[in-house]
Amino acid sequence: MRAGFGWTLGPFETWDAIGTERVFGDLKSAGVQLAPWVEEMFAAGIKSFYTIKDGKRLFYDIPSKIYKEIPGQEKLLVLSNLPENTIVWKNSGTIIRDIGDGILALSWNTKMNTIGSEVIQGIHKAIDLAEASYRGLVLYNDGENFSAGANVGMIFMMAAEQNWDDLDMAIRTFQKTTMRLRYSSIPVVVAPHHLTLGGGCEISMHADKVVAYAESYIGLVEFGVGVIPGGGGTKEFVLRCSEEFEEGDIRTNKFRKRFLTIGQAKVSTSAHEAFDLGYLRHGIDEVCISRVHQLVRAKEACLELADNGYVQPAPRKDITVLGIEALGIVYAGANSMRSGNYISEHDQLISEKLGTVMCGGDISAPCQVSENYLLDLERKAFLELCSQHKTLERMQSLLTSGKILRN
Repeated sequence: MRAGFGWTLGPFETWDAIGTERVFGDLKSAGVQLAPWVEEMFAAGIKSFYTIKDGKRLFYDIPSKIYKEIPGQEKLLVLSNLPENTIVWKNSGTIIRDIGDGILALSWNTKMNTIGSEVIQGIHKAIDLAEASYRGLVLYNDGENFSAGANVGMIFMMAAEQNWDDLDMAIRTFQKTTMRLRYSSIPVVVAPHHLTLGGGCEISMHADKVVAYAESYIGLVEFGVGVIPGGGGTKEFVLRCSEEFEEGDIRTNKFRKRFLTIGQAKVSTSAHEAFDLGYLRHGIDEVCISRVHQLVRAKEACLELADNGYVQPAPRKDITVLGIEALGIVYAGANSMRSGNYISEHDQLISEKLGTVMCGGDISAPCQVSENYLLDLERKAFLELCSQHKTLERMQSLLTSGKILRN
């Protein structure tokens, strides 16, 4: 029934979720005649239709009147089914579990799985533990969505109160976190599903490998709240664009495609489209059709990286940026769109800030720069946009109504 009707819970799972004794009592009080086997089950002291034992899910079998293991779980790995002793560390929002074979799994359960200080702390702790005693790390959660992005409420509060030093530190910390995912000494695999926006997308883009569920909606959507990707997302798009340049190319065409992906806040309608938009990498990242088997595949991928002799990568200092060769196109395009009333004045400002970062600043000719150089530009542009009143209006609209304001 759950599969046929698209329910999150089946009828007896719903009983368990509400509380079987409560439902049983309410039905009896209402004079409802229950099936004899339900009466027998409660008389025998069995108070739930499902239970978990040794990491396996069991169901109450009516003929034998005992719990039996649900078939087909031999190759499944479900975080919520794992016993308590697999938890290595946890805080208010994250849990780190040992999922076997030397692999740790980090999950979080914040509102909409947004990324705040507790998740950042959990990521660093997971990497510390993995580098010390394990072979790899998987980032995954059982939530409805992988992540709706960074905690906009926290950013809005600091910007509204003009706590620029605190905001600068928060953005710097997020950048250091994504960079640590990229340059840790152990392989890191991220397994996103459904909404993977903003900061969630940036985390995925800095993994050694992504095992994405087919129904993943991945995108850098910061433009909608008046800023640019500030957790390494803009930097990463410049790096990936640089890797696509070939001798004799019209490089501005590839730059324009990458720029518009962020500037138009494009979100993939599936994991497969995420390859076309540049959020996933051909030949490295992969798509998992089954949500049920996604964590198992992510663990396997992490083990494969470790078994193949994973080597910690070195920070990049050879990223080609185009300078005014592409910056002129950005300014001309933004001005034309504004003149035609296709975008607002604030949209034009954000476009120009984004273009400045992606072009490597106001430099006279193409050259090579480091990741840290681009991260500094990214953070500077993010902070400057947070000081704009219209950016605060966009953030407030999202927080209060859940709607994107185009002011």
